[in-house]
Amino acid sequence: MMNIKAFTLVSAVERELLMGDKERINIECVECCGRNLYVGTNDCFIYHFLLEEKTLPTGTAAFTATKQLHRHLGFKKPVNELRAASALNRLLVLCDNSITLVNMLNLEPVPSGARIKGATAFALNENPVSGDPFCVEVCIISVKRRTIQVFLVYEDRVQIVKEVSTPEQPLAVAVDGHFLCLALTTQYIILNYSTGLSQDLFPYCSEEKRPIVKRIGRQEFLLAGPGGLGMFATVAGISQRAPVHWAENVIGAAVCFPYVIALDDEFITVHSMLDQQQKQTLPFKEGHILQDFEGRVIVATSKGVYILVPLPLDKQIQDLLANRRVEEALVLAKGARRNIPKEKFQVMYRRILQQAGFIQFAQLQFLEAKELFRSGQLDVRELISLYPFLLPTSSSFTRSHPPLHEYADLNQLTQGDQEKMAKCKRFLISYLNEVRSTEVANGYKEDIDTALLKLYAEADHDSLLDLLVTENFCLLTDSAAWLEKHKKYFALGLLYHYNNQDAAALQLWVNIVNGDIEDSTRSDLYEYIVDFLTYCLDQELVWTYADWVLQRSEEVGVQVFTKRPWDEQQKNSFNPDDIINCLKKYPKALVKYLEYLVIDRRLQKEEYHTHLAVLYLEEVLQQRAAAGSQGLEPSETQTKLRRLLQKSDLYRVHFLIERIQGAGLPMESAILHGKLGEHGKALHILVHELGDFSAAEDYCLWSSEGQDAPCRRHLFHTLLAMYLHAGPAAHELTVAAVDLLNRHATEFDATQVLQLLPGSWSVQLLCPFLTGAMRDSIHARRTTQVAVGLARSENLIYTYNKMKLKGSAIWLSDQKLCQLCQNPFGEPVFVRYPNGGLVHTHCATNRHTTPSSPSPGTRT
Repeated sequence: MMNIKAFTLVSAVERELLMGDKERINIECVECCGRNLYVGTNDCFIYHFLLEEKTLPTGTAAFTATKQLHRHLGFKKPVNELRAASALNRLLVLCDNSITLVNMLNLEPVPSGARIKGATAFALNENPVSGDPFCVEVCIISVKRRTIQVFLVYEDRVQIVKEVSTPEQPLAVAVDGHFLCLALTTQYIILNYSTGLSQDLFPYCSEEKRPIVKRIGRQEFLLAGPGGLGMFATVAGISQRAPVHWAENVIGAAVCFPYVIALDDEFITVHSMLDQQQKQTLPFKEGHILQDFEGRVIVATSKGVYILVPLPLDKQIQDLLANRRVEEALVLAKGARRNIPKEKFQVMYRRILQQAGFIQFAQLQFLEAKELFRSGQLDVRELISLYPFLLPTSSSFTRSHPPLHEYADLNQLTQGDQEKMAKCKRFLISYLNEVRSTEVANGYKEDIDTALLKLYAEADHDSLLDLLVTENFCLLTDSAAWLEKHKKYFALGLLYHYNNQDAAALQLWVNIVNGDIEDSTRSDLYEYIVDFLTYCLDQELVWTYADWVLQRSEEVGVQVFTKRPWDEQQKNSFNPDDIINCLKKYPKALVKYLEYLVIDRRLQKEEYHTHLAVLYLEEVLQQRAAAGSQGLEPSETQTKLRRLLQKSDLYRVHFLIERIQGAGLPMESAILHGKLGEHGKALHILVHELGDFSAAEDYCLWSSEGQDAPCRRHLFHTLLAMYLHAGPAAHELTVAAVDLLNRHATEFDATQVLQLLPGSWSVQLLCPFLTGAMRDSIHARRTTQVAVGLARSENLIYTYNKMKLKGSAIWLSDQKLCQLCQNPFGEPVFVRYPNGGLVHTHCATNRHTTPSSPSPGTRT
């Protein structure tokens, strides 16, 4: 248990002021109403004092009591109880089992002499049910055994309204509306005096302890329970609060929210209703009265009256925070909500949450601190300002006043401990990452992102690049200097790019690749620069660095042009001719770019196709010259050349034939002759010069692509004739002819082939060819038969329909109108539609639209 100072005990009425030197006078009861303090004594006197509260220079409160008058009631018994009814200007005085009405100012009994007799104790109903503003409701414990009576008290009269019997003799009572909370001889009960229904609460022994029944709020009471517990109970007979644990011998209790105050023989104890913990203990001997009056708590001994002055809640909360008692401070702050206007409370509570957050932060309780900062809607710059140099130099931020914490900066908070400092920086990174996309960041985005960039750079954090390539609000001047300080040049380039300074970014990255400055962030920085230029919209910048990227690698550098979106090339006027002119110094790059234009983009421009073919040819010639032999397998470039010559129809064939002559490239020569339609020459080269029968067959296939069947058949017959005219001595050509026929039987006219073949060839040798030819012939015959059958069926259907139409009579008269021109028929010549509509022959010939009704069909 840790004590806090919730109350101070201040004297209100000194002994000398009350009784002078009279030793036997004792205080029996007190009542306070506004500034009016009334004291009842054992010698049947009532004393009236005016209280004046002052605040001393030390900040503590002091009270001065000024005696107004005192009056004897005329009995020889003590004054047992006093209760003020300010609405009636009356003081209710219980003395000698009688409740007398006296004037609050002059203490004179009312002229009517109205009083309530036979009362041992009474309580005012602070939640009256009568609704009459000119009376008060009073509940008394009657001298009659086991009886409770309810009265209405007016200025000069009293009226009984209810008498209720109780199961046991009542000893103490409190009232709220129709509900009575009673301490009986052995138990506490709730009794509805309107309905007579009662609810048992819990037992207690009146012989062992004094009962306490105290109304503390609407429909809620505080009771002295067994085992030294202060129990809360509602009119429904349930407890909505946990009990407080006070002393066994409690004499009196009061509530000054959020505290329960208890008086025993030696102490005044203060417990919190929020967490049930004992918060304060005040020594106070010989006390026997403890009551609260409209928030003012008064205690009294038999000789003097004292006031428990509560410290302001904000002062209590700040004391708790100063002692690092965060949970208690927050509980107390929440409990204060009911006593403070909503807007003022929200401002106060947010500040308390923020203070508590910094306390948890200083103790490295980061999860708790983060939640408190969030709930308290902390201006995140308060946190950033703890970290030296993180706020931008242009920031106008000043810390909250009074300050939320006691630390100048992170060095003071961690006392130079580098491990703690690193933990604090990691927390700030996490927190800023979370809040930068929330409402908390509104208005401070530049400060947040700049601080985050600095933390990332300092910690060599992977997220630095992620921050710079996404939307951010990093201030250029501060961020650039910080990145340069920590040698984060690649990141600095990204920052320049984000701020539309691409030239500065590229120059930095080029310097890194050239080795002028060091930054190992990206090992593939050259490729990154190429990719950056590929999508760069600044045409001048691309041309500026085109030579640099090509000099480092022609194959990679040319991607600046080949991977650039074609639409962007057109939009930004990247003319292919200009690019080709630029690439003349870089032959490999030029080939790649022309391949891009011809093969990928499929541009139908003769000069590009011819240029690419010439470049391929030159490289092939260089490779052959270097190899020194013509028997080599085709290189990759030679394969590309052949494919281009085969597929393209745009290059200058004659020009290339001139370049190839004498170069020892028969395959390429054959392809070019084929492009000129000189298929005989082409096949002659393939068959007689190269002896490549497979290539000859392929030639027939690709040369006839997209052509009709007779063209392809002509090519195969030409090849077959070339094989057969070589004479019987050319055995290889004979085998090639047989293979050609057997592999491509469907490409030949079998009748012509059989006339060409030597009589010495066996049927078995040509079995695959003959089988394929027969199958093709039979298939063609059957297909034709099917087509003829379908045509005959269709004709039969039309004939049937015609006969049906002819079989029905058509009536024509001068009353019948043409459905197109709406004129009568002048002669028995007409056109009839399938739906029965009749029109003139000339109308049917000239019509451009169908008749509207009935709609026409096909003419019959």
